[in-house]
Amino acid sequence: MLIQAIGTGIFISFIFTELTGLLAGGLIVPGYFAIFWDQPARILMTFVVALLSFLIVSILSNFIIIYSRRRFMAAVLTGYVLGWLLSTYFIDFIPVSMDVRVIGYIVPGLIANDMIKQGIIKTIISALIVTVVVRLLLLLFI
Repeated sequence: MLIQAIGTGIFISFIFTELTGLLAGGLIVPGYFAIFWDQPARILMTFVVALLSFLIVSILSNFIIIYSRRRFMAAVLTGYVLGWLLSTYFIDFIPVSMDVRVIGYIVPGLIANDMIKQGIIKTIISALIVTVVVRLLLLLFI
């Protein structure tokens, strides 16, 4: 189901971007979110880490020249490190009843990069809309 979800997510993200001009947090993000739709805490934590990555890269851009590929790499690396820190320290040492890990290692960085490009609200809403469409298509055809 992973292959179908990612493929469908890429296709629907592309169509959505062409129709609206809005990015859904990276081409692969809606496919992964559709797979983890039954685990909303993980989706929420992925957005939280993406938001933190967005804030860190935005603050760094006041002191360092970050644009284009550098900004993309900074967002992905920041999301990766924050996701790793969350899973290493927060999950293991603080008892939590829900699974609050981050989805993937690069997903938060992809979302953060799109947040930098078009804004936080537009990115979150776009990602959720495309995720719902992908999830519905998966339920219909798989």
